[in-house]
Amino acid sequence: MKGLILSGGFGTRLRPLTYTGAKQLIPIANKPIIFYGIESLVRVGIKDIGIVVGDTRDEVMSVVGDGANWNINIEYIPQESPLGLAHAIKVAREFLGNEPFMMYLGDNILKDSLDELVKQFKENHPNALILLTEVDNPQEFGVAEVDGKGNVKKLVEKPKEPPSNLALVGIYLFDNEIHKAIEHIKPSWRNELEITDAIQWLLDNGYRVESQTVKGWWKDTGKPEDIIEANLLILQDIKPDNKGEVVDSTLNGHVVVEKGAVIEKSIIRGPAIIGQNSRLSKAYVGPFSSIGANVTIENSEVECSVIMDGATIRNLENRIDRSILGRNVVINQINESPRTHKFILGDQSYVQIIK
Repeated sequence: MKGLILSGGFGTRLRPLTYTGAKQLIPIANKPIIFYGIESLVRVGIKDIGIVVGDTRDEVMSVVGDGANWNINIEYIPQESPLGLAHAIKVAREFLGNEPFMMYLGDNILKDSLDELVKQFKENHPNALILLTEVDNPQEFGVAEVDGKGNVKKLVEKPKEPPSNLALVGIYLFDNEIHKAIEHIKPSWRNELEITDAIQWLLDNGYRVESQTVKGWWKDTGKPEDIIEANLLILQDIKPDNKGEVVDSTLNGHVVVEKGAVIEKSIIRGPAIIGQNSRLSKAYVGPFSSIGANVTIENSEVECSVIMDGATIRNLENRIDRSILGRNVVINQINESPRTHKFILGDQSYVQIIK
């Protein structure tokens, strides 16, 4: 079985964070989102992975590499424009050959192991196996209608009137019949080749489509609030580990301090992670915070936030909460202010707050 990870798209809902980088490389607990997908595929024994890339190809290739970090082979497949999930399979046709494969959207994170999904696919031999989860806003997703045994009866992409609240999680298993289906469908009203239309074609033509429902949590990290939530969920499971230098400071709960980080006269309350070579002085970092590498935090407080590499936060009287700071962002408060601050800032931003 091969793996296919989609890492194209423009990430418009995550702007300004995605003006200067790929959404799949935004860090969750100091690890690029796409790494979670790669690791999920590796854990079920997939050794040959194709990554479909678009305009951010060079950045993705630089960060992910050739697969040596996971002892696998990674091949990059260019997609000239994000024309739908089925189109991504189409451009990957040569890489996939006639082998069964798992498709994983590169901006998704799933807590559950994929072992049961793969086991069902190998035992039952359906032409397609989709992963579903209950959502409150099914009109924003591809939605499935299933019978009592989990067999899929109907699929609709982002319906105005959803037939159920079961949304397609961005993980699919296919045999080679999906290529035939894609050749028979036409672009949707969005001018995209929809994977839901391809799976529906399989259903309409007598092929077998099964489903499995997510037992744990799943996050589509398409919006800033999803990044915050995914970071919170991942940090719940971290184990304490201190490889840095801690001076006159208190670490409470599960805290990871990476190599080269210096923490002085500060309080860190986990779960939290402090990245390599970061320096915290007279700082407070509260639960569910990810502090990237080479970050400086002085005389300031951060909680339940994602602070990316190279950011600087100084002299803030009020706590930063549920916020995302892009790489090399600078926030420096001059004079004290009682206001509450919340920021979602793109790369290279600079903010100065004056009383």
